[in-house]
Amino acid sequence: MSLKARINDDVKAAMRGGDARRRDALRLLLAALKQREVDERKELTDAEVVAVIDKLIKQRREAIAQFEKGGRQDLAQNEQYELSVLQAYMPQVLSDAEIEVAVGETIAATGAKAPSYMGKVMGALKGKLAGRADMSKVSALVKTKLSS
Repeated sequence: MSLKARINDDVKAAMRGGDARRRDALRLLLAALKQREVDERKELTDAEVVAVIDKLIKQRREAIAQFEKGGRQDLAQNEQYELSVLQAYMPQVLSDAEIEVAVGETIAATGAKAPSYMGKVMGALKGKLAGRADMSKVSALVKTKLSS
């Protein structure tokens, strides 16, 4: 079963169960997926669905920070709930050791020797680690490995 089909089934289950908050959070996700499909005029793969979910998670984190800064705990809690619903569809997060191994392998495979190869290495890693690692941490690790 594809990830999108699983999300659709979960929306139906939330509707049957009367869980309006979960239903609404999942409908927002489905709307974002549908918009991307319309924009690109194709059916999304599971990897592309994960990328959309990752983008929505980043938006939720930024919104939570802004709402807390503005003293709106009620809105921050709503965003936190949506964040928890979205994170359930993300693949298992890699450990720091696994990320370091992947970075080392990719640097060796691409033949990167200097910081000028950063884009090439990050491009290769993005496909491997998307949704499974914080790419800002990966970028910092690549930068330090290429600098030394």
